[in-house]
Amino acid sequence: MRSLGRLLALTGLLALAAPTASATPVADSLTHYYATQDTGAILRLYRQAETQEERLLCTYRLFPLTQNPAWLSGLPDAEEARTARELALVAAHWGYRTANAAPWQVPFYGRRSEGALAQARALDPNEPYVLLVEGQSLLYKPGIFGGDAAAAQARFERLREVLRARPAPGLHPMEAEVWIWMALRKQNAPGAESVRQRLLGRRPPPLFRQFLIDPP
Repeated sequence: MRSLGRLLALTGLLALAAPTASATPVADSLTHYYATQDTGAILRLYRQAETQEERLLCTYRLFPLTQNPAWLSGLPDAEEARTARELALVAAHWGYRTANAAPWQVPFYGRRSEGALAQARALDPNEPYVLLVEGQSLLYKPGIFGGDAAAAQARFERLREVLRARPAPGLHPMEAEVWIWMALRKQNAPGAESVRQRLLGRRPPPLFRQFLIDPP
């Protein structure tokens, strides 16, 4: 029971389970720390993690904030991941490694990422992290390897829809919106700038404001 309580606290489900006066979502700790770029706080969550999912959620956020390759080492094999979420996170970590690999390593790392993502999609195509990681993969892959910004946009739009009914640990409600804009931007869509201005007008947390001003 103590371990379950810790996991609920980490993911924000404890707040959702408690009686509330309204149905407004409550941001969980990891969501807040990532959106505010609080690397030290995420590191503390990582040190407290008791499950594979918790560790993967933390390192998925720690690597882009720190660019420290140590967060990409010791990954579990896809066979050790038990859920669509864990498989999607494993795929994301291999994707990070692919993006930072030597040319001779890219095919091997890329296959590991695609294989884990395919398994995750087969288990639950509407798992929020499956949609996010698949969208990111489609957005950043070269076209000759299957990259497709329009398809990425569709995944992010589906993520936005799913999150309205199915909040996920570590995912800020604005994250899907910002990724939709990045996909529009890559397509040189006529409405991309108006979307950006609308999102900036909502006073996003620091990380998402940075994305909108200087996209990764």
